[in-house]
Amino acid sequence: MTQVTDQAAREGFWSDCCGRHLPTEIGAQIRGVLERDGTLVIFAASAAWCARLRYALQELDPQIREAAPQLTAIAVRVQPRA
Repeated sequence: MTQVTDQAAREGFWSDCCGRHLPTEIGAQIRGVLERDGTLVIFAASAAWCARLRYALQELDPQIREAAPQLTAIAVRVQPRA
């Protein structure tokens, strides 16, 4: 149960972080965020938004690494709404 609670807290942290630092139109297309095995995985609404998000995250990389030095990679994946 603790692992689920911790993951939910981390997801909330990263969602808030992305919402504050990314342009509104890009942040609105994020479908989920999770940390897994040292990788921050951010899910976007479409392949086009994935590309825009990847470029935007390059500018945020220093802040992300500062907030979570344990991360070894950042990945962006597609997760369209059901």
